[in-house]
Amino acid sequence: MDFTSFSTEEMIWLGIGFFGQSLFFSRWVLQWFVSEKKAESQIPVSFWYMSLAGSVIVLAYAIHKVDLVFIAGQSVGTLVYVRNLILIHRAKERVKSG
Repeated sequence: MDFTSFSTEEMIWLGIGFFGQSLFFSRWVLQWFVSEKKAESQIPVSFWYMSLAGSVIVLAYAIHKVDLVFIAGQSVGTLVYVRNLILIHRAKERVKSG
């Protein structure tokens, strides 16, 4: 692949895609670090926020590239991450209200 033939816009979108993918991957590093620190498997709330942010960014890149495989995969994932965050926040509200 010859990157010198890419336009500035294509290079920006490539950077966006790599940023989203890096954010999406780093959630696993976070989960691993937290689990090691607590000496048990843990999924911190920040994992779900990183999942959502990375997924939305990769979804935007996939839409730009018109990649139906990634659009389908990231769309479903995004819904799951939003739902998990809703469930987490509802559970916290139930605990607060007694």
